Amino acid sequence: MIILGIETATMSGGLALMDEGKLIAEYTLNMKTTHSARLMPALDWILRDASLDKKQIDGIAISIGPGSFTGLRIGLATAKGLALGLGIPLVGIGTLDALAHNIPYPAYQVCAVLDARKKEVYSALYQRENDVLVRKNHYQAISPAELVDQIHEKTIMLGDAIDVYSEYFKEKLGDLVVFAPDAQRLPRAAVVAEMGLVKLKLGEIIDLASSEPYYIRSSDAEDKIKN
Repeated sequence: MIILGIETATMSGGLALMDEGKLIAEYTLNMKTTHSARLMPALDWILRDASLDKKQIDGIAISIGPGSFTGLRIGLATAKGLALGLGIPLVGIGTLDALAHNIPYPAYQVCAVLDARKKEVYSALYQRENDVLVRKNHYQAISPAELVDQIHEKTIMLGDAIDVYSEYFKEKLGDLVVFAPDAQRLPRAAVVAEMGLVKLKLGEIIDLASSEPYYIRSSDAEDKIKN
């Protein structure tokens, strides 16, 4: 069973192809270019290099949020179009969940944290229980100060919010915080694909007509309308 993973929740976007437990190909680009301009060319590229055709894809896993409003919309729209055109199922993976699984067997608590702008972060805390990484709280859009108040034990932190708030987190948390290495800090399409494969086998399919990204909070455009 070949599954396509799509990750567009942050500036670092990517695609991955996985066949059961085997990673076939992964593409990641962490640059200021729009996902809409690079997703389909990247898919054509990895399919060509893997000697595969779109029709051989059995399912798609999409990083569903929270994250960049524009990135999430582009990713989900692309995933829906591909799923509809190929007649294959689509599953959604929480972006923070996938990010935390970059460190599947942590020695300490894990904090997945993404820059939400407006002086806020998207975050969730995870703990290993019986060799399974379990989310301990709801997804949140909170201030860095509120996040710091929730951390009372040694914690591995990863996500692009580290680029913005690393000095603050280190100042407030001291030895309680450990930052993941750069290569593990960003969401990966391969992890989305791997987690999606599990959901696909369980039949946890999302509806193509009604599914929406998980934003947590309203967009700037919606805020302007409310005001």
